[in-house]
Amino acid sequence: MASRSEARSLEPPSLGALLDVARTAARAGGRRTLESFGGRVPAETKDDGSPVTPSDRAAEDEIRRVIRRAFPGHTIVGEEGGEAPGDPNFRWIIDPIDGTQSFIHGVPLYAVLVAVEVAGRPSVGVIHLPALDETVEAAVGRGCRWNGRTAHVSAIGDLRDATVLTTSVRALESRGVPFRRLASATHTQRGWGDGYGFALVATGRADAMVDVGLKVWDSAPLLPILEEAGGRFTDWHGEATVDAEDALGSNGAVHAALLKLLRRRR
Repeated sequence: MASRSEARSLEPPSLGALLDVARTAARAGGRRTLESFGGRVPAETKDDGSPVTPSDRAAEDEIRRVIRRAFPGHTIVGEEGGEAPGDPNFRWIIDPIDGTQSFIHGVPLYAVLVAVEVAGRPSVGVIHLPALDETVEAAVGRGCRWNGRTAHVSAIGDLRDATVLTTSVRALESRGVPFRRLASATHTQRGWGDGYGFALVATGRADAMVDVGLKVWDSAPLLPILEEAGGRFTDWHGEATVDAEDALGSNGAVHAALLKLLRRRR
């Protein structure tokens, strides 16, 4: 018969325990990025055309080490290192530097993203902004927090009063959505993109973020964070998913109006 301590070690980890490790891992990875951040950072171009730096790889290695120490049997998927198979009920998803272009140019608006899917459901998310010393985090049923304080989306209900963000005007227009349409329908538009833009929405500093060309490591933390902050994260058809290339995160109140605008083509 297993001892009481052995039995506890066999129990699945709580969402709180997963969130603690996700936060620790994201901050550890963030510290590695700060070792070379500032000024121009040399980069290579990957097969998909996106940039990668030595810091991306070093940060992901550090994040993986933290996760492995706590949960050696879990699955880990990272943008740079691919998938390390393990328990399919616990899948960690890592983007060591989200916003690599910002990082390369010495702009502090880049993020470390760490998420956990539990039994296939995105359940834990962390957006850590190393150069700004900000962390936005959530676990399903536990709310969203910003540097330890409760975080909530804005109360703006009219699209005409909304501040809407997007990573790239050119990428948005490649989907058949003219930027002038977005601009004419909203109050303010800014290019505070990538994970930073979604962090602004989750903390009520912006009202919506429109993004395109996402991978699962870009999206996985965003669904639990925005929903726990009182908002929504969906594809452009309104489905709550982390597997779509094109996504909308919002305070919820302007979501339907923005979806209608995005679904129109030229």
